[in-house]
Amino acid sequence: MTISYNWLKEYIDIPESAEDIGKVLTSTGLEVEKVEEHETVKGGLKGLVIGTVITCAKHPNADKLSVTTVNVGGDKILPIVCGAPNVAAGQRVVVAVPGTTVYPSKGEPFTIKNTKIRGEQSEGMICAEDEVGLGESHAGIMVLNTDVPNGTPAAQYFNIQSDYILEIGLTPNRADAASHIGVVRDIKASKNRAIKLPSVDSFKVDNKNLVIPVEVENKEACPRYSGLTISGIKVTESPDWLKNRLLSIGLTPINNIVDITNYICHEFGQPMHAFDADQITGGKVIVKTLPAGSKFTTLDNKERTLLANDLMICNAQEGMCIAGVFGGTKSGITENTKNIFLESAYFSADYIRKTSLHHQLKTDASFRFERGTDPNITVYALKRAALLVKELAGGQISSDIIDIYPTPVENRVFEVKDKNIHRLIGKAIPRDEMFGILERLDIKITGKTDDTFTVSVPPYRVDVLQEADITEEILRIYGFNNIELSDTASTDYLAEFPVKSIDKYKRSVGEMLVGNGFYEIWTNSLTNQSYQEKNKLTFKGEAVEILNKLSEEQGILRQTLLFTGLEVCAYNINRKQKDLKLYEFGKIYYKEAGKYNEEERLVLFMTGNVETENWRHKTQSVTYYDLAQQVQHVLQKSGVTNVKQETIKDQLLEYGSKLLRGNEEIGKLGKVKPALLKDFGVKQEIFYAELNTSLLFQAANPKLVIKEVAKFPEVRRDLSLVLDKQVNFNEISNVVLNTEKRLIKNIIAFDVYEGENIPQGKKAYALGFTLLDETKTLTDDEIDKTMNRLMKAFEDKLGAVIRK
Repeated sequence: MTISYNWLKEYIDIPESAEDIGKVLTSTGLEVEKVEEHETVKGGLKGLVIGTVITCAKHPNADKLSVTTVNVGGDKILPIVCGAPNVAAGQRVVVAVPGTTVYPSKGEPFTIKNTKIRGEQSEGMICAEDEVGLGESHAGIMVLNTDVPNGTPAAQYFNIQSDYILEIGLTPNRADAASHIGVVRDIKASKNRAIKLPSVDSFKVDNKNLVIPVEVENKEACPRYSGLTISGIKVTESPDWLKNRLLSIGLTPINNIVDITNYICHEFGQPMHAFDADQITGGKVIVKTLPAGSKFTTLDNKERTLLANDLMICNAQEGMCIAGVFGGTKSGITENTKNIFLESAYFSADYIRKTSLHHQLKTDASFRFERGTDPNITVYALKRAALLVKELAGGQISSDIIDIYPTPVENRVFEVKDKNIHRLIGKAIPRDEMFGILERLDIKITGKTDDTFTVSVPPYRVDVLQEADITEEILRIYGFNNIELSDTASTDYLAEFPVKSIDKYKRSVGEMLVGNGFYEIWTNSLTNQSYQEKNKLTFKGEAVEILNKLSEEQGILRQTLLFTGLEVCAYNINRKQKDLKLYEFGKIYYKEAGKYNEEERLVLFMTGNVETENWRHKTQSVTYYDLAQQVQHVLQKSGVTNVKQETIKDQLLEYGSKLLRGNEEIGKLGKVKPALLKDFGVKQEIFYAELNTSLLFQAANPKLVIKEVAKFPEVRRDLSLVLDKQVNFNEISNVVLNTEKRLIKNIIAFDVYEGENIPQGKKAYALGFTLLDETKTLTDDEIDKTMNRLMKAFEDKLGAVIRK
């Protein structure tokens, strides 16, 4: 979310710098990710001044150039060669003096230098508007009608204001802070300063010549609807102050009416919509849903098919606007609009969220409505907007305010215990200080006993629902840094720590993975249910759905870490970071037999090349075996032995294996199905492993086993087999172990080949066997007998052809 520092200062006294305010907001939970200077015009016209052309004569060596002298302040006269056809003596002009960097509307910036042009000295540039970013015209230099002194900064003359923009990483629960006034509330609470809200005392109804009745048919989706009409307006370009406000936060000015509604949205967090009153067929506004399958064309000229629960703002015949999301083509404001109907409403967050998600429409309005707006501000915002319309577009307020609010949203009232607050914070904060913080946050104290108090929370604070939330509100304003650490350290609890700690185990495995080139990721436990619905996936138990979900994208607790991990992969791949090794320790959640369950998982992702491209090694794409090797490292680090692999068919994997320890499945690995990757826009292969952290930890044996080095030599023998394509290395290993357990100490596949000279449907394995007898030196005869038994077993059990 983008916030203007200058805009904030309209409502509250801020002597601090933008950087300091950023720190204040971050300490209250509104994390400021970046503070950046903003200029209405690139470069801020720095180094440009107002001057007067003293003399102007034709250039002796160029027909289209003029030689001028320009007074740029005091006695300073600059010789400047100018190519503009309209330059003349006596003109007031904009001059870029030597050393100035100018930023043209098109092209790269450049710096003005002292130079000679066709033999004549030139010490500056007389500017056209496109040369300094003030417009697009290059017909000639700017000629000003002004009497300001020579040397006056052009930034001052053109009222170019610098600003600072605060980028806030707004968390989904803080819908109340999705506006400048919302941010100011936190400054007020933190600094204990007064807020100066815009006055609407001058609002009055001028006449009742344009009354448009409103009917709300779906009161569940629209608990409150307010509106009024204004007649006789003139749609024009907005004044500079309004355009600058919108430009500073990244919005494009459109016209004075639309700009006012956008301004109110970012001022108070109350989205508004202006309808051309003359286009409201039947002279009536109806808030309702239309039959499923109805067609509606939005402002982006796309025809959309409506769902049964898509709330619409309609006239007597058809829909005009998808409520709280996007307007339609037939009721928008144009330069011919003379009369308007202003809407200020409170819509159900659930309805807006589902509509926005289904139609893939993310707007400033839907962003706020789907998180929860203030039901008690609609009329105030309407008055504020109406006064701005009269100021900037003229006209008369031509109806009473229509305010349909059958069931007012009440404040949430509940009891809070002092001891619980002190326990959660870790410090006993004096009552007076706690009450002062809550009052500054508009949370009223309505009752008190010796050890409890009752709070009344305004409905715009959609995230404050219970005692723990009140504790959080107190703590974030009191300051996390003001909670002191204990002066003493105690070892009383150390004896209670288990010798075998899962946290220590995870840290040990994580350090090993980092050493092998992996990066740890932390993803959200909430995920999008559509991932599994679209691909018809089923998981253990039922999904745990969030009752007060803030968006459908985070509507359920995850049942697998695959989806959130793929989001991370897609984000990096889209930014050209295609070689990824990622791991995450996290939990999955499900409901079974009415009980809620959670389980620990470790997941690995590998994609792209094994190593970054360099001059020593050719690039090699990640394969299943690279992932299998990393999984083996995890098992070795865990001290887990006797793990078997079996081929599986899995709904998430194109192919893969499961890992068994006894009868317990401790994990699986394989290649993610392309259909799943397509949902995330990923076009390269991704290999994925999922291990049950709890089972691994229970089976883990951190003890080191030390064995004496064998006294007798190892022997290596190689063998080449041609097998059916579907036979995997795991099946080969099982045959070896069942045939010869004592002498075979290790088996590797050092080459796998398919292609020329190999029959279709077959592949060739080149295997290496390590043989060792720990009691004596092996003889050639013993080795040959062992290899012959293996070859016969391969032929009988796998249908292998032994290559000579």
